[in-house]
Amino acid sequence: MSRMLRNILYIFCFTFLRQVTPLINDEPPVNVESLRQMLNVGLHNILFQNAYADAPQQKSTYDFIIVGAGPAGCVLANRLSENPRWTVYLIEAGGTEGVLHQVPAMAPYLQTTHSNWGYKSVPQKHSCFGMRNNECALPRGKILGGTSSINFMIYNRGNRRDFDRWAAAGSSGWSYAEVLPYFLKSENANLAGLENSPYHNNSGPLSVEDVSYRTPFVHAFIQGAEQRGHKRTDYNGESQLGTSYVQATTQNGRRHSAFRSYIEPIRHQRRNLHIVTMARVTRVLIDPATKTAYGVELYYRDNYYKIYARKEVILSAGSFNSPQLLMLSGVGPADNLNAIGVPIIKELPVGKLLYDHMCHFGPTFITNTTTGATVSAGNLNLHIVKQYAFGDRNTMLSSIGGVEALTFGKVPKSQEPADMPDYEIITVGGSLASDFGSGLKEGANIKDIIYDRMYRPLANTRQDHYTVLVMQFHPKSVGRLWLHNRNPFEWPRINPKYFHKTEDVEVILEGVKEAIRISQTPAMQRLGTSLLPTPIPGCEGYQFGSDDYWRCSIRTLSYTLHHQVATCRMGPATDPTTVVSPELKVHDINNLRVADTSIIPFPPTAHTNAASFMIGEKAADMIRSDWHKF
Repeated sequence: MSRMLRNILYIFCFTFLRQVTPLINDEPPVNVESLRQMLNVGLHNILFQNAYADAPQQKSTYDFIIVGAGPAGCVLANRLSENPRWTVYLIEAGGTEGVLHQVPAMAPYLQTTHSNWGYKSVPQKHSCFGMRNNECALPRGKILGGTSSINFMIYNRGNRRDFDRWAAAGSSGWSYAEVLPYFLKSENANLAGLENSPYHNNSGPLSVEDVSYRTPFVHAFIQGAEQRGHKRTDYNGESQLGTSYVQATTQNGRRHSAFRSYIEPIRHQRRNLHIVTMARVTRVLIDPATKTAYGVELYYRDNYYKIYARKEVILSAGSFNSPQLLMLSGVGPADNLNAIGVPIIKELPVGKLLYDHMCHFGPTFITNTTTGATVSAGNLNLHIVKQYAFGDRNTMLSSIGGVEALTFGKVPKSQEPADMPDYEIITVGGSLASDFGSGLKEGANIKDIIYDRMYRPLANTRQDHYTVLVMQFHPKSVGRLWLHNRNPFEWPRINPKYFHKTEDVEVILEGVKEAIRISQTPAMQRLGTSLLPTPIPGCEGYQFGSDDYWRCSIRTLSYTLHHQVATCRMGPATDPTTVVSPELKVHDINNLRVADTSIIPFPPTAHTNAASFMIGEKAADMIRSDWHKF
């Protein structure tokens, strides 16, 4: 744990002690409910450490076994256990959330903890030049709540055409009109001005709200984007194109993960729901003669167990671990399984496709102000922590890792429909300098020379600044995932092949240039906004600010927002690139489904967290429909 992280934790503990000290009479008014929630989370692992440890019993049997407790897995565990006649076993490889998971501003630090699987790509040839060994960091949540417990909490469902494409490609039942009800079913929206919108719901389990804390720079950026012709929009509504303050999966300024929204409220009410954490599924048990899944092999506290399923095994382990488990179980591409000596039960193109959204971490802009209003660890003090602990959602600790606004744009000569964005500009109220190199730099595997030359001087000043991340929605580059051996405890090999196609760089370049144009608008110039003039190490040979300079910069400060999809691609069995049917059943394997973002067939115009909740809700209905008589 870094020194800064220890200090933050100390401040929290100190604050909680002061809250129960009757001699203190100068505290702000107490929000009792917020205080209760914070204290419950903080004491959770001490007082209720066995609440999520239903230890496996050898050859025990459940109706449904769910592998992986990310958003889709948590939704499935909740919805399937609504039927008191069904027993459900939810298995998670990681642990449970603590106090710091609830603090949105701590998101960058969570990438460096055991809550992250810590995956990295194989060394990249066309990207991630600014990362150690050219290995891109690929964060995935290893915790009850999955990636929703460590991500940056951006809620972005996608474009209606995304889902209509799924349906047109053979995934009947997944058109926009058919999936929108499942997005709404999960959502409990608290969004200013959208209270009566038909595109939002306020009665679901998952809180989606405006981020109350906003820096002065984001207001100027929104105004500047409007001056550039980007209309204000609800990007989860009628049209994505435009600019908007970010919508976040937070509740009263606290992270609202899949665990917090779907599991914690019902955990002690349903005796038919069993949950085990810190347990690793090593393979799915499949009868090779009947091609029927009947359970899983589980490793827990130095022992192996066989757990059986009466009805189904459901893999919700994510875009890396679900394909890994399929291949370890004999379902996958013949070349890979033969190479590592796994007997083939069903040949399918598991891991043969991998799409991801790559983005550029930058550019960074400085202003002529020194207000200290940016989201910076240097501005954190005891007073801010006390305010937050007492329920004030307007402090910098409520900022979702600094993310404040999203702007959706198109490129010239776009090949996508007119109403479908090509890129997204993510406005961040800070930079790599904001946490003094202790959080995001490490989580993203960024080389020391990048931080030392570009950001360390900025960290040592009071200069206000902000950064934009430009993300491409529809990459042409396609990667893959494979197994190196049969060891279930070894990472799969992941090669996203970022920027293998040069047109992907060109799309991001257009987004970078548009962000610079926004910085030059009257709204932004009132703050004296200008580019951070320090060239990126490795790109000094290009004229600063030229297109070639930015192309170099894009390939150097390459950054993924963990949106990997298609490794267990959904579609009809007649499509040789697919792994699961539109009902999410693994082709030609009985009683085995995959329900997570690995089934998404094309890179979406979205962040994938919202879609994961939707997939869980829709999968639950399909499963209940299949088994309603049993």
